[in-house]
Amino acid sequence: MTSSTTEAAFLAVGRRVISREAEALALLSAGLGPSFAQAATLIMAATGRIIVSGMGKSGHVARKIAATLASTGTPAHFVHPAEASHGDLGMLTKGDVALVLSNSGETPELADIVAHTRRFGIPLIAVASQRDSTLARQADVAIILPQAAEACDTGIVPTTSTTMTLALGDALAIALMEHRAFTPEHFRLFHPGGKLGAKLLKVRDLMHSDLPLVSSDCPMTEALLVISQKGFGVVGVTEADRLVGIITDGDLRRHMEGLLGLTAGAVMTRGPRSVAPDALAELAVAMMNDGKITCLFVADPQQAGVALGIVHIHDCLRAGVI
Repeated sequence: MTSSTTEAAFLAVGRRVISREAEALALLSAGLGPSFAQAATLIMAATGRIIVSGMGKSGHVARKIAATLASTGTPAHFVHPAEASHGDLGMLTKGDVALVLSNSGETPELADIVAHTRRFGIPLIAVASQRDSTLARQADVAIILPQAAEACDTGIVPTTSTTMTLALGDALAIALMEHRAFTPEHFRLFHPGGKLGAKLLKVRDLMHSDLPLVSSDCPMTEALLVISQKGFGVVGVTEADRLVGIITDGDLRRHMEGLLGLTAGAVMTRGPRSVAPDALAELAVAMMNDGKITCLFVADPQQAGVALGIVHIHDCLRAGVI
């Protein structure tokens, strides 16, 4: 078999697998019914946590679903069914809701978790492909996956079934997140690290409060000292404590003749751009890029013109916003 033939064969299998899983997801979407809404309602009513469990491949999916729920405003954690039988059942208590995954609905390792929920009246949501399975029959709410062939030709490798279960978990998490009006600001609380955390930083997290400010009647000899001392390359100009202008290197070049005999008000550019402290730092970067500037003053939107801080493009670079 030539390399080109081998490559074509690999591509054919890859496309077949993705197509089969896409078709299964379409079936899942079309078949989503009242049980999905009932499951979401049960979870919303929980006073404790959502305990997600599953064995084997379903267990891996369960871990991801628990993580997604927890990061989007629904407290949740994963409990391994085998560990549950050796003490971890204590993690599942009154006020919790159990979300248990099993394609067949007959996974023996889940028996103790199911029995525990029945014994203590803990709501049980099942995700399975067989409506008459033990898990589905025992559950308070059973979400039944549509009958769809696994992506492999042998039909034995958990592929399509796990993809549907994963998508179902995402659908639950997003439905709950939107119902709770979970905002990007809330999201940042659970994602402080990495690129995502940087993208969700607020301006107030990066701004400097030691401001380069002078009054409009300040002599330029003093204004130049402030520019040098503060190290931002600019100085803000105020009148009655309100930011009315800014002096940049461009303003200095335009007023080189007789500069030291002028006041800050005579040199400044009026109406400097500013950003609110609760705006995302990403917005500040966009504003600086758009204006081809390196600094933005931070102003209180409740007190128009009152400067609270200053943010520099280098602050955003160091934080990974760009």
